[in-house]
Amino acid sequence: MTKTLIVTGGSSGIGLAIAQQFVQAKYDVFNLDIKPSDIGQYVRCDMTDHAAVASVINDIGKSATIDVVVSNAGTHMSANIENTDEAAFLSLFNLNVKGAFSLTQACLPYMKKRGGVVLYIASDQSLIGKNNSFAYNLSKHALASMAKTTALDYAQFNIRANAICPGTIDTPLYHDAINKYCKVSGANVEQTHAQEAALQPLGRIGQSDEVAALALFLASDDASFITGSLQVIDGGYTAR
Repeated sequence: MTKTLIVTGGSSGIGLAIAQQFVQAKYDVFNLDIKPSDIGQYVRCDMTDHAAVASVINDIGKSATIDVVVSNAGTHMSANIENTDEAAFLSLFNLNVKGAFSLTQACLPYMKKRGGVVLYIASDQSLIGKNNSFAYNLSKHALASMAKTTALDYAQFNIRANAICPGTIDTPLYHDAINKYCKVSGANVEQTHAQEAALQPLGRIGQSDEVAALALFLASDDASFITGSLQVIDGGYTAR
């Protein structure tokens, strides 16, 4: 029987790479995003709308099994706590955290019938602090917690939950963050990219395909004893 993947934010960056690799692995892929994509089956869904997420998952669950769920949709924000606007804080948490909550809550009743895998695309910031990253860092720690508690609560149903914690990855979100920083600081874009690469022990920025390959492994039977873990893929950054 063909397995089904549901991925959020699958129209670009890490989410797109995950959708592509799971399609190649012969999964039926549903991509929940506000931006269209021709990879898999695109379903327009605002992940900040709890009722809409539940409705979309219920529609999918009527005709397909839900075997793997990847909560990837998210946004970035650079600011310390004093410079974090309340509205921006709530907006970020609505997507990064509430979106993951809504997705997981809607999918679990279907997954309990036959087991499955839940993956949260967290961050190296789920393990460490970084300057000027108050709200984003907090949201990624929340995803790490969600992976651990979901793993414990649903192991009895043969549902595994893990958080993937990428470091600096070459995605549109990364480029947006660099461009915003350079605009504010006056720094040179190319030099800033080079400096970011130099910060990584392996001396380069990671690629979305590498994160997607880890997601595919964690969804496979080869990872059947891995649950409740934070899987770091950061070129060695957090080993320091």
